[in-house]
Amino acid sequence: MSGAAVLLRGIAVEAGKTRILGPLDLEVAPGEHLLVAGRSGSGKTTLLRAIAGLARPRAGRLELFGVPASEGPRLLLAPERRRIGFLFQGGALWPHMSCARTLDFALRASGTPRAEVARRRGELLDWVELSGYEGRMPGTLSGGEAQRLALARALAARPRLLLLDEPLGPLDAELRGSLLARLGALQRELELTVVHVTHDPEEAAALASRTLRLEAGRIAGEAREAEPREVVR
Repeated sequence: MSGAAVLLRGIAVEAGKTRILGPLDLEVAPGEHLLVAGRSGSGKTTLLRAIAGLARPRAGRLELFGVPASEGPRLLLAPERRRIGFLFQGGALWPHMSCARTLDFALRASGTPRAEVARRRGELLDWVELSGYEGRMPGTLSGGEAQRLALARALAARPRLLLLDEPLGPLDAELRGSLLARLGALQRELELTVVHVTHDPEEAAALASRTLRLEAGRIAGEAREAEPREVVR
């Protein structure tokens, strides 16, 4: 077995008869922050969904932290057992749930004991600097606050691997810097491996240890940072 956090060998995903990803080989080391860049339609989000078990590969093999997760179209490890946090594009918050209810739902779904839910919710809100926001509804949050709540929800299951799909979205420069700084601090504190998708490789280059460029579902280039730069808010 590999010591990689993520290992893909010959992974290919199709929609109907159209190949949208692969065949693709990729290895992500534990603790790495991998930035995956590319234009819209290049296969970036499909790559994340395949890793998470939300898109079933047509061919290839996927391992997560040495555990087989899929072999061809067979799912060997269910999505909920993969210990993955997924920050979806735009946050995808539930508009009818307050911050507290959002996190309580995610915590219960991840198997957190009932007696621990309130404590863990407070911990998550503190991690993303939203303490005191328990009663706020998503529609009353700023763009940056909403993304931080979505990040807290992604961390509810204590993931080892965090998948980020265009997490900075339409945020302005100041909010982007704030969220990047929080992501960097949490990655170090929680010892996370991160696969971070973006159309703009410069937006998160300060955090990345390596950058891949996808074109038409294939790896078209790779660059490695000597050392990730510190993000200053």
